Amino acid sequence: MTIAILIIAMSSLAQETGTFTDPRDGKTYKTVKIGTQTWMAENLAYKASTGCWAYKDDQNNVTTYGYLYNWETAKNVCPSSWHLPSDAEWTTLTDFLGGILLAGGKLKSTKGWKSPNTGADNSSNFMALPGGQRYNSESFYDIGYLGYWWSASEFNSVGDVVSTWARYLSYDKASVGRYFYKKLFGYSVRCLKD
Repeated sequence: MTIAILIIAMSSLAQETGTFTDPRDGKTYKTVKIGTQTWMAENLAYKASTGCWAYKDDQNNVTTYGYLYNWETAKNVCPSSWHLPSDAEWTTLTDFLGGILLAGGKLKSTKGWKSPNTGADNSSNFMALPGGQRYNSESFYDIGYLGYWWSASEFNSVGDVVSTWARYLSYDKASVGRYFYKKLFGYSVRCLKD
């Protein structure tokens, strides 16, 4: 009885899946409705004119992980009728999936992460992948180990501290991290339907 209830609860995390074709370049993305939110179930792979990089400048990485964007570009790179999620919208997602201590495993793809890929079951169909990051020094780190995603919410823009909230997932944790990072860094983007 308990096992049956658990299976029903897990299968109900992702209520609807679908696709969306970006009219700007014709790329089709998988989508998933989780709770009341509809997310792209892939990292954005739209080539922006500035503030956009393939990991280690290798276009082969874009096919799997999408592009990395600085925050100024990330704010405006989602297609029409989609947007960069706010910090509060990310919290709505993780709360629906059981809170930050459990949501990471439900968000992470079961493939594409370095071992041990702790807790990954992708029960939400979000299919998070570890696209790594680009530091403002133009160096790249963490592909396969960590994934970082921008939010639209600033943390601080006073003085030398110019940063915004982001979420991150790790190959060795089932939790979701939340921290503020410099806007010049390059992180992945997941678009949320308006």
